[in-house]
Amino acid sequence: MALQEDVLKKLSKKTEFERRVLMAVIEIPRGKVSTYKRIAEKIGRPKAFRAVGNALHKNPLAPIIPCHRVVRSNGQIVGETEEEVKRRRNLLIEENVPVEGFRVKLREDILY
Repeated sequence: MALQEDVLKKLSKKTEFERRVLMAVIEIPRGKVSTYKRIAEKIGRPKAFRAVGNALHKNPLAPIIPCHRVVRSNGQIVGETEEEVKRRRNLLIEENVPVEGFRVKLREDILY
């Protein structure tokens, strides 16, 4: 619980929406992934998947808040730059997430 309190303090300048997104993402366990759409649904804003992506783009606490564990609904790993996409891919591989090329092989057992 202390970690969540510390994280919330560091996110105090974020909007309520951004905080909700980031706090939902911090719950994704190692070796699991979610999608922008699933995060939007989890926070009660099912159509806000693009806004989820924008909030994650402003993640001030990566990798504490593991935005690399959020992928597109088709499994594609995305990022601002090619280097960032490669870094996220490598992090997922280190966590034993099944990756083929630059897509996560989405299966029920790894979706959070």
